[in-house]
Amino acid sequence: MVSQDRRRKQLAREKLVRQQERREVARRRARRRNAVLAGAVALVVAAGAVSYAAGAFDGDDKPKDEAGKPTDPCAKAAPGQVKPMSFKKEPALTVDKKAAYTMDLATTCGDIGLKLDAAKAPHTVNSFDFLVDKGYLDHTKCHRLTTGGIYVLQCGDPKGTGEGTPGYSIPDENLKDKKLKGGVYPAGTVAMANQYKADTKQGRNTGGSQFFLVYQDSKLPPDYTPFGTISESGMKVLNKIAAAGENSGRGDGAPNATVVINKATVRKS
Repeated sequence: MVSQDRRRKQLAREKLVRQQERREVARRRARRRNAVLAGAVALVVAAGAVSYAAGAFDGDDKPKDEAGKPTDPCAKAAPGQVKPMSFKKEPALTVDKKAAYTMDLATTCGDIGLKLDAAKAPHTVNSFDFLVDKGYLDHTKCHRLTTGGIYVLQCGDPKGTGEGTPGYSIPDENLKDKKLKGGVYPAGTVAMANQYKADTKQGRNTGGSQFFLVYQDSKLPPDYTPFGTISESGMKVLNKIAAAGENSGRGDGAPNATVVINKATVRKS
């Protein structure tokens, strides 16, 4: 018969082995996360794929229903469908660079107001003024949420795949904005996604209709046109969307919240 003392020692050894195994698993996961963060960072249009480490909103703290699935904090989308549209060239530049413009996104999760900077990003603001007037953004989904390292909600793709474009591209603008200090896009920024690849330095001036809303300071190189700021009430909506997390578990995927732009409007004031 095994003595109590020997049994205690055996149990202690088994516990130590289990602890070492858990630590090794944690180390492997940390190495994978670090490898992701060390890679090139891009908010691209073409492939719609960006890899980020899992972050603050990934885990068991996300709201869940009785079945254990993340709850959707948003309402049902308004009736209607996305209108397929494509244009051969960028619209003529008619925006008033001295005027103030706002873009309002009436979404299933709440209204997100954007103050647009026509003076610093006239081509970008002019493009959205044109597209929104055509109903281009109406009924489109915001298809990507990132929740680790980079904290953005990406919208503006009628296809909802990360591959949609209006058929034309617009030039990069305002990349030397003083607000982009230290390679950080501050919370409350709205900026363009594009096809630029820093490693090859190819893909400049490839913005289209896809844009991203920054809900938390995000470390990004100044390669993406900042063209406006998000209202205080809009930030509250974004934080609600972010709190629901994304569905890949990797910190980069479709949001668990069903974010649909029911109606977009641009106003000159």
